[in-house]
Amino acid sequence: MVILVGSSPVAAVSENSSQQAVTVLDQPFTKPDLVLTDTQGKPYDLRKETAGRPTLVYFGYTHCPDVCPLTMNNIAVAKKQLPKADQDALRVVFVTTDPDRDTPAALGAWLKGIDSQVIGLTGDFATIQTAARALGISIEPPHKDKNGKVVSTHGTQVIAFSPKTDGGYLLYGEDAEVDDYVKDLPRIVKGQNP
Repeated sequence: MVILVGSSPVAAVSENSSQQAVTVLDQPFTKPDLVLTDTQGKPYDLRKETAGRPTLVYFGYTHCPDVCPLTMNNIAVAKKQLPKADQDALRVVFVTTDPDRDTPAALGAWLKGIDSQVIGLTGDFATIQTAARALGISIEPPHKDKNGKVVSTHGTQVIAFSPKTDGGYLLYGEDAEVDDYVKDLPRIVKGQNP
């Protein structure tokens, strides 16, 4: 399977991994060149700040009723199973798809209830959308649904970047569970594929 952005392939995926929570990419994603604002209101350069560190990146929003809190909690619960040094080495980055509502303060408050070490990023929607697309993740501008509630349509993938190469070799789908992350995080921290 090949993941396309526009008419350009961005990743080739091994065919034999379709029944698993994680897909090992034949060609890794390049970490996006992305500078956004963190929960302290300071600029955060994704490439610079996570260089040489195991990193999980997820695009979502704090008002999400289901997938976002579940995904982030699954990662947080699994991360707590790691030795303290590995917990400190792992970077988990949550990039909002709803920057108008997800201010640095709002992101910080929401993430504090999940894992205070998670890096929350917000900024210009077009910049966020470009970075997501570079990882094969589709996000659309927030809009009102038929009930008048603001929703953000976004892909649910988590991309894991290797500390050895900074390449994104692993793609977790929406069905990834705590046990999948518990099993895989020790290897991800070491720069190995599950």
